[in-house]
Amino acid sequence: MLDVTVIEDPEAAVVSLDPTRARLLAELAAGPASAAMLAGKVGLPRQKVNYHLKALERHGLVELAGERRKGNVTERLMRATAASYVISPLALASVQPDPDRFRDQVSARWLLALGARLVRDVGSLITGATKARKRLATYALDGQVRFASAADRAAFVHELTAGVSALIRKYDTPDAEGGRDHRIVLAVHPTVETVETVETVEPESAQSAQPAQPAQSTESARPAQSAATEARPDAGLTD
Repeated sequence: MLDVTVIEDPEAAVVSLDPTRARLLAELAAGPASAAMLAGKVGLPRQKVNYHLKALERHGLVELAGERRKGNVTERLMRATAASYVISPLALASVQPDPDRFRDQVSARWLLALGARLVRDVGSLITGATKARKRLATYALDGQVRFASAADRAAFVHELTAGVSALIRKYDTPDAEGGRDHRIVLAVHPTVETVETVETVEPESAQSAQPAQPAQSTESARPAQSAATEARPDAGLTD
């Protein structure tokens, strides 16, 4: 079972979003089970559960884990193909976000568009790497930092931008034969404490958050962790 997989097919996305099927996926992520075992947990007849399982199986969201005899019946034990699922913007290809259409480094919506592209690109990279049986060259950091003031946050963003831009200038070799392009995504955003409560961003912080390298964005941090880099879909495979 994979830790996480990306759903790119629109029909598979529709199947996974059905509340009953989503509940079945959650149950099967915990371990293999038959339709009869699941029926009692989700409060549906076994035949109805079987119907939903077949739909999930057709789209590769669940798979056969084994079979067992129970009286005169052979039960199929199913399991989820991943512990969790993410729906790629490719499932809504005609309306997926395009970060290049509107570039504003202090816009939360542009950050969201970058995040959507990250999901789309890494999902495609994982699919390609799996088919090619190659490792995927990626790296990520994640964490958080508490700023004493909006001015401190703005100063942090300025220093982060300058530092990353300097590294890009140092290592970027666009004419290197055999080199591989990598995309760098950085972001800074308030931590979500609860579903209901989200810290707002003070307007004054936007004034000094302009990166020295416009082609890059800015992302989350805590000194011991934080930030993220990631491979581009057209060049991210390693042997």
